[in-house]
Amino acid sequence: MWKLTSRALGGLVTVWFFGNFVFCWFQHSSNNGRPQTQHSDRTSDGQDQSCLCHVNLKRPCPFWPDDGHCSIKDCQVEPCPESKVPDGIKSGNYNKYSQAPSTMVDMQECEQAKELGAINSTLSNQSKEAFADWTRHDDAQDHFCELDDETSPDAEYVDLLLNPERYTGYKGPSAWRVWNSIYEENCFKPRSVYRPLNPLAPSRGDDDGEGFYDWLEGLCLEKRVFYRLISGLHSSINIHLCAEYLLDEGWGRAVWGPNIQEFRLRFDTAETKGEGTRRLKNLYFLYLIELRALYKVAPYFERAIVNLYTGNAEEDGETKELLLSIFNKIKTFPMHFDEKSMFAGNKIEAKTLKEEFRLHFKNISRIMDCVGCSKCRLWGKLQTQGLGTALKILFSEKEIQNLPEHSPSKGFQLTRHEIVALINAFARLSTSIHQLHNFRLMLKEKG
Repeated sequence: MWKLTSRALGGLVTVWFFGNFVFCWFQHSSNNGRPQTQHSDRTSDGQDQSCLCHVNLKRPCPFWPDDGHCSIKDCQVEPCPESKVPDGIKSGNYNKYSQAPSTMVDMQECEQAKELGAINSTLSNQSKEAFADWTRHDDAQDHFCELDDETSPDAEYVDLLLNPERYTGYKGPSAWRVWNSIYEENCFKPRSVYRPLNPLAPSRGDDDGEGFYDWLEGLCLEKRVFYRLISGLHSSINIHLCAEYLLDEGWGRAVWGPNIQEFRLRFDTAETKGEGTRRLKNLYFLYLIELRALYKVAPYFERAIVNLYTGNAEEDGETKELLLSIFNKIKTFPMHFDEKSMFAGNKIEAKTLKEEFRLHFKNISRIMDCVGCSKCRLWGKLQTQGLGTALKILFSEKEIQNLPEHSPSKGFQLTRHEIVALINAFARLSTSIHQLHNFRLMLKEKG
């Protein structure tokens, strides 16, 4: 699971458009919004930093044998001991965040209910299995990602603040194969159409990619949107790696910071034959998509029944209050993406296209288990699941509008994992835009 700090969230409210933030599920910490260039697990005032997620980084790649490796030790993920995990997060149902038994009376009532339920155990077990089947079926209808089984013994708690997203040395054929599989097999592209600057494709000479973009413009809106989302995600991740690059490893301390040359190789107009400009446009497009999802999901969190439960009532209340203030800030921004133009027209064709869209994205979430670098896999899964949650929200408008105020929703539900992935993914995009601004200033200074 993940947890949120009220102080870090307060910083996000102040400068929500950009910044370097991690949205977590409660533990007292703060990085004051400043990028960290050297590894540290304590704040300047001596307080422990901790921002936990519960994730399975040991799931095998379902498509090919894992042959990737990290060239530096910073690729490895540092797990968090169970002693640092709040009881409200690690106990019982990992998807529950609204309420939990907190008194001895509640526990006794639960035990009594368990005993009474055993009177007709055969029928009860059959019913429970049927309910589980229905839940699995319902969940499969709207999930855009292959979510981790949080009860798996391979799942472990990870402190995101101790495992920042940055350059790890993971590159070359292994990394290319991951992105090549995403673009070539899941973006509705025929093999006869060549993607610009693909390192695994045959050389195309002076081909500037116009053939690819002529093909792309001929697609329906939904498939064009799909490609732009993936390209935007790829661009965001590349900016993070360029901005947090290993600059020096001397004297036993690693120093991280922006690498202008790496940035130019990926985004400079001349270096990329104009492809870099398109990549950055897609980054902003993805930002607007996820911004829209946060706007649309606000009513879900505004209900009294949603308490973001961790076990600390005071901090839970502060967390919700700060989260709602973010939503209010977003509502003041007028330039949202309008998803209503997607999957319109013939209902049967639209339904088929939406399902194809969902399955393609779900397959991409499975490909993230093929990333050979543990830290890259951690952040890749997090940001992919955040985008998948945003898509789930955008295409659940009716269900969100009909949510009951004082009882659990049946038509639309978010797990704790989805909530934190959603906010963290948006924070990563915000950070990318902030880092992009910094790179532009540095390039301007260099003339």
